[in-house]
Amino acid sequence: MNLRSYLRDRIHKDPLKYHSLHADMISARLGMTVEQYVWRSVRIAFLCGLLLALFGYFFGSVIVLSLKTSKSGFYNVFNIQMPDFFYTAAFGEYIQVLTVVICFAVGTYIAYISLLRFPRIEKRNRSIKINLTLHNAVAYMYAMRRGGAQLMLIFRSLSDHSAIYGEIALEFRQIVRDTDFFGYDMISAIHHLSETTPSEKLKDFLEDLLSVIASGGDMSEFLSMRVRLYQEEARFEQKQFLNFLSIVAESYVTLFVAGPLFLIIIMVVMGMLGGTAVLQLSMVTYAIIPVGSLIFLLVLDLISVKAEKTERYVKAKVLDEYSDVRIEKRVGEESLFDQLKRYDKIRNFTHHIKHPFESFVHNINHTFYITVPIALVYIIVTILATPHYTNIETFIDVVDDHIVIAILIVLIPYAIFYEVWARKVLGIEALIPDFLERMAGINQVGLTISQAISIMVNTNLGLLSYEIRRIKRDMDWGANFTEALMRFEERVRTPSIARTVTLITKASEMSGQIGSVLTIASSDSKMNEVLKRERLSEMFIYTAIVYLSFFVFLFVVAVLTTQFLPVLANVSLGKLKVAGPLSGIGAVPIITFNRLLYHTCLMQAIFSGMIAGQMGEGSLGAGIKHSCVLLFIALVTFNFVI
Repeated sequence: MNLRSYLRDRIHKDPLKYHSLHADMISARLGMTVEQYVWRSVRIAFLCGLLLALFGYFFGSVIVLSLKTSKSGFYNVFNIQMPDFFYTAAFGEYIQVLTVVICFAVGTYIAYISLLRFPRIEKRNRSIKINLTLHNAVAYMYAMRRGGAQLMLIFRSLSDHSAIYGEIALEFRQIVRDTDFFGYDMISAIHHLSETTPSEKLKDFLEDLLSVIASGGDMSEFLSMRVRLYQEEARFEQKQFLNFLSIVAESYVTLFVAGPLFLIIIMVVMGMLGGTAVLQLSMVTYAIIPVGSLIFLLVLDLISVKAEKTERYVKAKVLDEYSDVRIEKRVGEESLFDQLKRYDKIRNFTHHIKHPFESFVHNINHTFYITVPIALVYIIVTILATPHYTNIETFIDVVDDHIVIAILIVLIPYAIFYEVWARKVLGIEALIPDFLERMAGINQVGLTISQAISIMVNTNLGLLSYEIRRIKRDMDWGANFTEALMRFEERVRTPSIARTVTLITKASEMSGQIGSVLTIASSDSKMNEVLKRERLSEMFIYTAIVYLSFFVFLFVVAVLTTQFLPVLANVSLGKLKVAGPLSGIGAVPIITFNRLLYHTCLMQAIFSGMIAGQMGEGSLGAGIKHSCVLLFIALVTFNFVI
């Protein structure tokens, strides 16, 4: 019997033991059976055990070496007579094997237990995401219901917009799946979703929805009340989220700013100036700070309400109204058609030449097409122009500053265009509530949406006025209101505007009088803006703490570099014994420690800036500008101040 068959038999014999795991996997929508997940967990845990066993092998070698050299160990204060086997080479091998076995067992067990808990963590993350967008989904349902749509049609339409509404749309997709493929009726499908959803709030909503359906109540009134209720609760939920985020921020500052600084001071000041100190500082610089910061970024990415990207999938229309009309090819106009084809080929190129920065604002990643080659050429030219140094430390000391400059060449344009784009989008989003309120007022007096747009052209709404004129121009050129709004969404491409446009277009398709829907959309947009401002104000203090922590870190490292290490380099051992705690003084060049301290500050600058952006604005792109500022400060400090 192989291992997989054994696991299958064990799961089938004791299904209650894996009942909670099965429930968590269903709520997390992992898409596999318990047997498949446990088998995958065992394989991954085995690999983790092998990796930790490899670490245990080297750790056991260090222990054996320490025992042989008698540089460490417990003092035999009880004068216990140790057997002769204790001093043989075989005993060291047994110690090494035992260390490998223990590390393998511990690594495998911890990895297996962690993987079994992963569905519960994913279930919690999905619950948070569902709760944060539930009011948007209910507003969409209300818009369709106001137009007379049946409940099943609403579920289908909402599930088709998963790219815009996220996890909540994927949940309602379960209802569509159960009714289409598993033979459920709508009531049973809703009840089944209420049993499997990870969100308690969605579960309560579905149970109340079933009560309204069973009693024959007013569905539109029920959805309208729930939209307003969930909008009020959203602020409280963000407050809880910000409190948790503050704990994460304080943990990062403590563990990966103050912690490495403490380790650096201990290793340098206490006289550990041998090869061991270099190894430890290298571990802190090139392993602990980057890996720990990446773990924190991953945690923030999992729990944060990110500036997610939305994408709308549209169908291309084939205009075949005149497919039966006979086409007559005229002679003498070939040159004109050839000229038109040439124009189509060079139109995009000439547009980029006339508007060189427009492409970068619309797609910030296009900056890498220019900056990355420039940075690579700069590094190659720098390395070729650098004299041949026999000392590798001198070569690194010369080249590393230019590598930092190359990194800034790549990051600074990205940060600039990201900030330009963000300010433009934030300005438009801030004006959306006022725009929707005015649209609702015009629609409620009896005018259509198209007429309302024509009136809104003459209003002053700042950055949004230009977009309103473009919407009106699209409509004048033959596009309907829905197509004009979708083009507006494609130009801006933010989640809040995508949800607002989807809500309005669906409501306008169902009915011409959508004043109440516009009012709800306006209050929803206004609440989103309030939540965004609250987050920025709450997280500003932690962004400031990241900056202050980096300045303290840089100051302490500068003091060590300028005051302590030069003095230590001039220390003469004289008649001191070579052996002892001071025997390492002078064994390692001071330039090595200067390089490690400099690189530690650079690592802190890069990752502290990214974490500041992720905490404050929910985006790594927003943190690039902080990383650029901190990198520039570190570069200037170590080259012109110290």
